[in-house]
Amino acid sequence: MWSGPRNLSTAMMYAFAARGDCAVVDEPFYAAYLSRTGLIHPMRDEIVASQAVDPSEVIEELLGPIPGGLPHFYQKHMTQHMIEGVPRDWIGKVSNVFLIRHPARVAASFSLKYDNPTLSDIGFTQQFELYEQLRAQGQKPVIIDSDDIRRDPERMMRSLCEAIGLPWTTAMLSWPTGGHVEDGVWAPHWYGAVHRSTGFAPAEGELPELTGEQAALAEEAMPFYRPLREMALL
Repeated sequence: MWSGPRNLSTAMMYAFAARGDCAVVDEPFYAAYLSRTGLIHPMRDEIVASQAVDPSEVIEELLGPIPGGLPHFYQKHMTQHMIEGVPRDWIGKVSNVFLIRHPARVAASFSLKYDNPTLSDIGFTQQFELYEQLRAQGQKPVIIDSDDIRRDPERMMRSLCEAIGLPWTTAMLSWPTGGHVEDGVWAPHWYGAVHRSTGFAPAEGELPELTGEQAALAEEAMPFYRPLREMALL
């Protein structure tokens, strides 16, 4: 699952974990990304200490035996982590889904948690590049919009399961409060709302009215969001 930040990605990880037949991993390239970029993120030192910083080690685990001997492995990835020096050749060996969200909503939400974000921080260009790479390799990845999931979780999650060849189960619509054992160490900073949840949040209202740098950021991301939106599951 390839997502940018503030994009329902943690709730989706919880939904797949709730199935009972899926191991999950939370943003396994985060430490490698911070180590290579030198970016100062909340809880940076804890993150770098908690994961492998060598991308090759991460990839070996992602393609290796599924944790717990379970039949399926849900991998929650942030597209902005796929910087130069982090190999992308391995992604053709797995089934890929792209989780998208309108840039205006991402810009508004991410700016509350991270000061002065740029386009590279919110992952839209990398998401589009990864999609184009997979299409060039002959894959046709599934695209799903978080807004659609929140409007009708059961219909959209059923459609997603059908598209990737998993049996549907209503277990995906709810989970216990308090988070998941596989949450990254950064969860206390980012996951407050989803830790209080027991299912997908209700549908969102109108797009936020942005001004200044937030508005410019959202507009900059739109050319990468629009073509993916046009191909999303409905």
